Amino acid sequence: MPATPFDSVLYGKLFGDPEVGKLFTDSAELRAMLVVEGALAKAQAGLGMIPTEAALAIQRDCLEVTLDPAALAEATGSNGVSVPAMVARFRAEMLNAEAAQYVHWGATSQDIHDTGLALRLRQVVALLEERLRDAVAHLAALAETYRALPLAARTWGMAATPTSFGAVVASWGLPLVRHVKTLRALKSHLLVVSLSGAAGTLAAMEPDGTEVRAELALALNLTDPGSGLHSTRDHIAGFAAWCGSVTGSLAKMGEDVLSLTRAGEAVLAGGGSSSTMPQKQNPVQPSAMVALARQNVGLVANIQGALAHRDQRDGAAWMVEWLSLPQICMATGRASTLGTEIAQNLTPEPETMLKGIDDGRGLIYAEALSFHLARTMPRPEAQAAVKELCVEARALNSSLKPMAQNRWPDRDFGDLFTPQAQLGDAPSEADRFVDAAHAL
Repeated sequence: MPATPFDSVLYGKLFGDPEVGKLFTDSAELRAMLVVEGALAKAQAGLGMIPTEAALAIQRDCLEVTLDPAALAEATGSNGVSVPAMVARFRAEMLNAEAAQYVHWGATSQDIHDTGLALRLRQVVALLEERLRDAVAHLAALAETYRALPLAARTWGMAATPTSFGAVVASWGLPLVRHVKTLRALKSHLLVVSLSGAAGTLAAMEPDGTEVRAELALALNLTDPGSGLHSTRDHIAGFAAWCGSVTGSLAKMGEDVLSLTRAGEAVLAGGGSSSTMPQKQNPVQPSAMVALARQNVGLVANIQGALAHRDQRDGAAWMVEWLSLPQICMATGRASTLGTEIAQNLTPEPETMLKGIDDGRGLIYAEALSFHLARTMPRPEAQAAVKELCVEARALNSSLKPMAQNRWPDRDFGDLFTPQAQLGDAPSEADRFVDAAHAL
């Protein structure tokens, strides 16, 4: 197995995300940074900081020159960042030697690297939002169809009271709706220009440094943060935390699907096969989704730790972001596609669900019975009586309903011992999710 399975030929179909992955290649990084260099030259020429002819040449060559990442590797290993080698090689490739001196004028490596990252993260964010919306749409269809399909709710792993399959699906989808809304608010803080100069003062671009930053933001369709970002990394940490929340919410869905398929209460098409057991269809998709979320926990923690950037610029903390953020994006991207695949391929098994609700003893209706009795007797007395009846039902392997009728022959229990009567707000919860999904 390679150092990271995200880039593995063998494991790539399980954990990888080709669309997100292509944004985190060496070539994609260099291309984005060259775009930034070209836009920076244009902004500086507009303010008279560098000659217009030089800026035009820089812009043109930034779009046309292709740099070989391997040719920059030795210098990057020595410099600790790829920008110095990139700038040197780009200047050497330029046809206009006079214009080459104005490349990277007054900027520092972190300015170019971080702004190039913002350009790539913009595409990542667009992919993630589209996929989450797709997952929400498929989950909403499930919730609407099965809004009132009875299912045993489980607390602490044990059958508790009836709920509906639609409400369970809603519990998967509603967090995703919130994540999409949060992402929309997060974009302006994440997708920002970083331009602060060597020590965060823009001294080399005085007196027009802040204007250059504003023009660069406009040219790249990014936000001008109005300040330096070299050592204040809450925008990166916030996005990483959002990714962790997304994969965590998807993992909740994965864990529930694993429980449902294990109990036979749902079938997930497209499962994996066993090397020795012909009858098995393993729930690979939800398992991978849970694993990706657990992996993200550690990676997101790395980013949170890197918030503590020392002084005005910190190489070590910055490097932690390089090591962690691409994998966070890959894990989130793959988990988002798995969420949609599961929503498309999951089918409930109503008969098995009914067996999970009532195994013949009807103990799942104990709470409903105690509250029914509490209408005419003190609640503690009613609860104690029902608890005693449950003990007898287990000992005699009998049904709670006839035992309750014998104990209180004058009471009319109506449809109390039916799952439909005990769904409570579950169908409405499914409806609220469907409405939220349609409004997204």
